[in-house]
Amino acid sequence: MTGIVDLTRGRGPARLLDIVAGRSASALLSWVNQRDHQWRAGITTAALDPYRGYASALRTALPDAVRVLDAFHVVRLGFAAVDEVRRRIQQQQLGHRGRTGDPLYGIRRLLRRRYDHHSERSWARLLAGLDAGDTPDEQLARTWIAAQELRLIYHVGDRGQAGAALYRWLAYCADSDIPELTRLARTIDSWRTEFLAYFDTHGVSNGPTEAINLLIKKIKRVGHGFRNFDNYRLRLLLHCGVEWNTVQATPIRGRLPRSVA
Repeated sequence: MTGIVDLTRGRGPARLLDIVAGRSASALLSWVNQRDHQWRAGITTAALDPYRGYASALRTALPDAVRVLDAFHVVRLGFAAVDEVRRRIQQQQLGHRGRTGDPLYGIRRLLRRRYDHHSERSWARLLAGLDAGDTPDEQLARTWIAAQELRLIYHVGDRGQAGAALYRWLAYCADSDIPELTRLARTIDSWRTEFLAYFDTHGVSNGPTEAINLLIKKIKRVGHGFRNFDNYRLRLLLHCGVEWNTVQATPIRGRLPRSVA
């Protein structure tokens, strides 16, 4: 399915506009084209995950809207590269997938943690695992540094500084000669315009969309699944797409109870 979420700020939580069957460019393009011209002209910004189908659909249907690559998905791609390098090194050195007692498998969760969230103990475990299991040219450690640096680009003040930081990061990846890091750099470079648009839109992201996605999964779980898509769509719109003006119930007890001697 493809969900369309209203990310307008200043109106409370995000609101589910609609949900359509299929995860493709044609599904999104068909839905947007069904809206009137005035509605489409009012869309100024669109946040999306790194999927070319959605990007091409938005480019066709909303040519004037600024497309922003979601920061969460970018950071996730960076740490996914760390996992890929760890698995490759593990397979090359030990000939099997990660098992209890393997040095790199033991620090798999630490490798996905922000560097400033490490304690002295976790730092010691991380460095010990890298010393015991990393390659002589430190491919895993260099990939981990690249993932951390990619995340830190979003903490830069403006677009100009972010562009310079991104250029340095791409150069670092190109010089690393690590296949997973080179592939990641090509992906990010192909989304350079959408990546830097984050700094022109004051940090628009898909965070509210992910919150709606969690609600959708909760509804599906509570309903033990849905066989009819129309019923499923209606249930989601009632829960996530309607602003209910619910009157707050009057409390039965207006004051704290007091004991009587």
